[in-house]
Parts: sequence; structure tokens; C-alpha cells
Amino acid sequence: MKVRKFLPAMLALILLVSIGLVGCSSSKDDSKEGKGSSKGDVVVDIFQFKVEFKDQFKKLAEKYEKENKGVKINITTVGGGEDYGAALKSKFASGNEPTIYNVGGPQDVKDWEAKLADLSDTKAASLALDGTLEGVKKGDEILGLPYNQEGYGFIYNTKVFEKAGIDPKEITSFSALEDAVKTLDKKKKDLGLDAVFALPGKETWVTGLHLSNTFLAPEFNGNVMDAYNAKKVDFKYADAFKHVLDLENKYSVQPTVSLDYSQQVEELFSTGKVAMIQQGNWVYGSIEGIDPELAENSIGLLPIPVEGYKEDAIPVGVPMYWAVNKNKNDKEITEAKKFLDWLYTSDAGKEAVINDFKFIPAYDGFDASKISDPLAKAVYNYAKDGKTIAWVFMGYPTGWGQEQLGINIQKYISGKMSWADLVNESKKSWEAAR
Repeated sequence: MKVRKFLPAMLALILLVSIGLVGCSSSKDDSKEGKGSSKGDVVVDIFQFKVEFKDQFKKLAEKYEKENKGVKINITTVGGGEDYGAALKSKFASGNEPTIYNVGGPQDVKDWEAKLADLSDTKAASLALDGTLEGVKKGDEILGLPYNQEGYGFIYNTKVFEKAGIDPKEITSFSALEDAVKTLDKKKKDLGLDAVFALPGKETWVTGLHLSNTFLAPEFNGNVMDAYNAKKVDFKYADAFKHVLDLENKYSVQPTVSLDYSQQVEELFSTGKVAMIQQGNWVYGSIEGIDPELAENSIGLLPIPVEGYKEDAIPVGVPMYWAVNKNKNDKEITEAKKFLDWLYTSDAGKEAVINDFKFIPAYDGFDASKISDPLAKAVYNYAKDGKTIAWVFMGYPTGWGQEQLGINIQKYISGKMSWADLVNESKKSWEAAR
């Protein structure tokens, strides 16, 4: 079954994308993962955000080098707990500009417009699934190519739920989620849990981008361009937002405000110390690296309920786009485009995308039946069933999600700001930015 066949319902909803955040563990890899250049080589420097696949990406780049003599691929990875957007600005300011880098959507396209090459002549652009390019188009130009598709919700330990007598199929509303959480909390000692959740309040991309998107997307009709053009944000579903955040915070390992991504995914969930985490299919590799049996057989994905809208859906979208620096020389630009085409259209590239990167493809020409890990399959099934919420957070004003709303959420969960003040201050900062 081709990927294009299962996405129409989903892609009608989603205009996409995320800022560095979207799904990522805390890491920075500055080792030039390709070989050093020699006279006559074309060097393609890649500065990218997704740490979960950096080792696999390195191996694939080395394979490309072997097939394309005289080409060197250097990869630097910055993501997760580190701010990719800030790191990218520093990279350009240093004068050592990358050839290939990442942008998130319309706001990033505006911010980086002077550096973005037109990719409309690539084969990958012609194969991108319907709707996946809307946030990176300007007129007839296509200024980014989608990484993949991702979805997030509440990842849960199926064995813990079974022991607690909870049927995850029945959790299709906030009230059902709340009941399940209370049951887990009452039985946590017998279940070997430290807490039900691990809420990484330190990671403002988890709260200020991902969680907020779930509750703000409906008021923008699931359209990233509507969010991008909006002069104000109403927080129409503020109560539903508060209910989910309060539930996570109350029943989480404490203190949540200092809990980071690595602790959440690796130290707490992957070791069975918590039953649930708010994350997406990108964490599969991290879980597998710690407990392969847990990853392969004992994890699932629950919806994030939005009372008054959808209570049985997950947010699905494109986390980031590949961009090419138009200020590089013609040879580098040409080779960068060739590499991205090879990544998503060659047999070797497509095999790596599905089997090694564990990506849900955003391009035609892939066999969706080969999607292997349970989290990616879960996202696939939500999409197939039309139970999705769009990603609009890359239409937020620059920095607003993390530096304004995310910081306000930190104040709220640590008791230093009321919910009413959080909403009002976040509204004002949106309007001021627009």
C-alpha cells in the first residue's frame, strides 16, 4: 500500500511543521561526520536538528560518498534540549554557513528568505505528498523539502496498563483519560511506578509548541497559514488546555519544571518508572536503545483529548524541512539537491528512510506496509482513520511558543503564575509580535 493512499483525510487537515522541536533528544554533534575535504572535492555541509537518527544519517551519507566520488558530506547535529533555531543563527553569524539546513514553515521561510534556494526543480519536490509543501511555498518557488511525517500523543506502557486493568481502547475522552490516570496513581506502588507521568517542563518545545498546538490548532482551522497571518490568538480551548496540563503536572515525577527530555524518555519511561509520557514516534529509537523488548512489544499511543473539539485524535504533521543555502556556489547547490533527491527517491535512500530512520514518509513512492515500529504504525492508523489534529505551531510568531508561552507554562506549573495571567500575557505577546 502506497503512503499517498492513506493520507488524504489527514493532509486535508495539516499544514505542517515544527520548529526545532519537534521531536528530539538533547544532543549536539559537532564532529564533522563526513570526511575532510581534499582538493577538487565538492563539500556539502549539513546542519540539522534531528538527533534521533544522526548515527543512521551518518552511515547513509558515507554510502552516498562512496557512490559519488569527489563529494564530501559533513553533518553537524543540534537538537532536543538545545535550541536549533538559535544555533542556526549563530552558525550563519559565524561566517561558516551550511549548505543544507532546516526550516520549519512560513515564519522560518520569512526569516530565512534571503538564504533559501528554490527546490522546485528537484524530483523530491514533485513527489511530496499533497499538502506537505504549503508552508514552504512562495509563488512558484518551493523553499523546503519535508523530512517526514510525525505524530505525538501520550505514549504508554501496555504492560502497565494491562496489570492495572485499563483498556486503552476506551480512552477516547478526557474523562476516560483522567479516570485511567487516577487508577494508575492509586496502584503505582504495586505497578512499580514512581509516578504516572513524566512532564518535561524544562523543555518549552514540548509544552509551548507541541502541547499548545493541540489546543490552538482548532481556532486556526488546522491551517498553519491562518496561524501565521493571525493578529491575535483567542485561546478558545484554554480550559481544555488547562485540564490536560494540570493532569500531567499533578501526576508527574516532580519537580516538573526542571525535568528534561532525556530524563523523561530515557531515565523514567524506558526504565518503567512512569506509565505515560507526552511524546511522539521519534522517541522509538531512544526507547529501543534502552529496552528493545519494551519498544517492540509494549508501547502504544493514546490521543490528547481536546474537550469540545476532538478527544480521540493526535497531532500529525511535518516536523521540519530541508533547505538549501542559495548563497553557496553552483556546484554545492547542485550537489545538495542531488543528495536530497537521492535520500528520498533512490532505493538505498528509501530503504534507510523506512527501516533505519524509522520515518513515516512524506513522499510518494514508498510502501507504507514496511513501516515497522509500533509508534509509527499507530500514527499511520490515526491518520488512516482521520483522527488527526493539524500542526500549526510553525505559524506562531517567531519565538512565541518557546520564549513566551513556554516560559509562562514553566511559571504556571511551578506556582509562580496563575492560569488567567498565563493566557492574558500570552495573548498580549502574540499581538505585540504581530
